[in-house]
Amino acid sequence: MRLAGSRSISSAKRQDRALKTLHVIHSLNPDGGGPAHFLAQLSTLGMQPEFDMEIVSLDSPEESNGSSIACPVHALGPSSAGYGLNLRLVPWLAKHHHRFDLVIVHGIWQYSSFGTWLALAGSDTPYMVYPHGMLDPWFKQRYPVKHLKKTLYWPWSEYCVLRDAQAVLFTCEQERRLAKQSFHPYRCREIVIGHGTVAPPNHPDRQIELFYGKYPHLKGQRVLLFFGRLAEKKGLDLLLSAFADSAGSQQLHLVLAGPPSPEYKSKLDGQLSALSTEIRSRITMTGLLLDDLKWGALRSADALILPSHQENFGQSVSEALSCGVPVLLSDKVNIWREVTEAGAGLVEPDDLAGVKNLLLRWIKLEPSTRELMRRKAAECYDKHFELSKSVLRLIMIANSLRAQSGQRSRSAM
Repeated sequence: MRLAGSRSISSAKRQDRALKTLHVIHSLNPDGGGPAHFLAQLSTLGMQPEFDMEIVSLDSPEESNGSSIACPVHALGPSSAGYGLNLRLVPWLAKHHHRFDLVIVHGIWQYSSFGTWLALAGSDTPYMVYPHGMLDPWFKQRYPVKHLKKTLYWPWSEYCVLRDAQAVLFTCEQERRLAKQSFHPYRCREIVIGHGTVAPPNHPDRQIELFYGKYPHLKGQRVLLFFGRLAEKKGLDLLLSAFADSAGSQQLHLVLAGPPSPEYKSKLDGQLSALSTEIRSRITMTGLLLDDLKWGALRSADALILPSHQENFGQSVSEALSCGVPVLLSDKVNIWREVTEAGAGLVEPDDLAGVKNLLLRWIKLEPSTRELMRRKAAECYDKHFELSKSVLRLIMIANSLRAQSGQRSRSAM
């Protein structure tokens, strides 16, 4: 199977063999959010002759969700809770890094990034870092005590990781701009590489039928879909209040699809119980949806809504767009500019008035306008968020590094 865009990938190949990459991540557990989902999708490109990849994670084989990954996974856990200290990582990288053209670290603030720096700084194997939004200043503002703790070990840990990386890869220009505002000193080679998801499997009728089969009460409803971890930063408190005030009388149905974060669950339960019986009857919580059931939920939605206070990319946003589903976003979802420029959705501030406006603006749209927005959503995905385009840029960057390394080697002879 060849993915869309594979011809472009082939045209970028500058070597006689595939680019062999190793991806280092704290955990592949899908409950952990975007980076794990991104690697699961990226692994499907490991089937391509131009792109070869393996993954090393710090969780145990039982926790790593390796069955969803289409490439070799080396699970080195178990690791310590929280920071994920795992003394197996550095020796493993020291032994195996020579097999790879490039090592890519996904995420910071855990031992997966610091251990990679310990093993590879000064070696002949280049590494890059995907922060995945973990340098966003929102965390500094929301969790000042945690930020103070991070500030204390920034100069001798993550600053070194970023400083010595061949490149720090940002998913969009907004993420790159925000990253400068959290910690000092700050020095790295910044590259905006983009981000994306693979297109959904091409059997929409079966996916929709599967979703309605499990949730028959949603058939015929105008479904607003929230898809992702049920966590504080996602703005769910605003969404529930706005839905109760603005959407309850409009025959909309809100679907919350995702696992609740442990620290937010009791607060979410309290907010739900405070709603009227009539409003609660128009809210469905599905838990985590995977595979065809996930795609069925997306394809069945009237729109996807994500009123986050901080969102680096929004995997669910890209997946919704790939299904031709418009997106309703806060202006703290970093790809909001691409969405609005494409006419693929609506954007408002991340406060109660903003979320109410999102819902009211969507409710008032004419059916023909909503249908046009669905076409624009698919076009936005094809232009900005189709995964193979990001891989194309990655291959071109890696090949450039190869060439520079080769020139340095020849000049030293």
